[in-house]
Amino acid sequence: MQTLYKNFNLFDGETPQIQKQAWFIVDDESGKIVKLGFNTAPDVEKVVDLEGKYVMPGLINSHVHLMMNPITNKLNYLSEAEVTFTALNNLKEALQAGVTYVRDCGCAFDVDIKLRRLQEEGQLGGTEIVASGRPMSITGGHADFTEGLDGETTWGHIVDSPDEMRHAVREEFKLGAKNIKVMATGGVMSATDKIDDTELSMAELDTVVEEAHNKHMTVAAHAEGSKGIHNAIVAGVDSIEHGCLITDDDIELIKKTDIYLTPTVIATYSIPAYGEGKLPEYMLEKAKGFKELFYARMKVAIPAGVKLSFGTDAGTPFNSFSDIPKELELLTDVGATNAEALLSATKNSSRLLGIDDDYGSIKEGKVADFLVLDADPLADVKAVQQLDKAVYKKGVKVY
Repeated sequence: MQTLYKNFNLFDGETPQIQKQAWFIVDDESGKIVKLGFNTAPDVEKVVDLEGKYVMPGLINSHVHLMMNPITNKLNYLSEAEVTFTALNNLKEALQAGVTYVRDCGCAFDVDIKLRRLQEEGQLGGTEIVASGRPMSITGGHADFTEGLDGETTWGHIVDSPDEMRHAVREEFKLGAKNIKVMATGGVMSATDKIDDTELSMAELDTVVEEAHNKHMTVAAHAEGSKGIHNAIVAGVDSIEHGCLITDDDIELIKKTDIYLTPTVIATYSIPAYGEGKLPEYMLEKAKGFKELFYARMKVAIPAGVKLSFGTDAGTPFNSFSDIPKELELLTDVGATNAEALLSATKNSSRLLGIDDDYGSIKEGKVADFLVLDADPLADVKAVQQLDKAVYKKGVKVY
């Protein structure tokens, strides 16, 4: 059986334009688009008239933390059951917001890998996952959080040498990770460090990139301070996550590479906006202390033409999965055009995640993950924040 969707305006996720009077046919069994065209649609028994609305690909979020509850903000002594429960709730919330694929950037107990395995076996539907497993951190670094009811483990792998890094990457490879997350600098949410602390050595970064790339995995580097950003770029990671204090020289350097920048603007926006009196003082001080400088650097980097990927750090304090579409608006506040913001969440993120053969745009042969909006997202990206938008996953309307 096939279904014809007709009478809509199309943002295909590939080109910065709206194409009018579009239609496509979805194979109901495979969930893929088998034919796409414009103007007069062919005769098909099963027809959905979208009544002149706007269709775009589902959002691809390349930086989330499924394990984190953005309201309770509990970071330590999480059990695997609690992590799994939180992750399933976050996946549901993400799908309703219009996010059809995510890359988890660090999950305790490798729960993201285990959930992805269930998806591959057909036991778990919804928003799909590119899994990273446990992130890589130095002792006392940005992923050195105590986990387990009895404190029997840590959120990340604690690695303090190239050999320890190599072994940890191989452990994640064995489990099925497709990305390796490294904590190259300090961060807002860790009490023991500062944002501009450089936490992994060049030798450790070189090792993780070599080991991961040899096994067809990508490397995402949490990098906020200038030196750590520079080191991660030189090492050849696949994406700089946050990139808050990137220098002019490194903006030019990253443009010469295939490395993406994922700003996660909403993560920095949310802590000062909603955290007063609710979060530890060190988090508030860090976030407030560099927010303006971070925004200023993005207003240089993005117009300069860095490869922009879409991520929100969802799960961090007051940064809910339901709020993911707001990142598009915030990206335009720090220098992106509407088209650049939308393409970061479609074409660019699908390429970064290595899923662009099937996802990230609306084309013949690709999976029918798409949103139906009342208003034109290219004219105003806030259109994607529509609460009652229709969400389709593999050709099936899920919301």
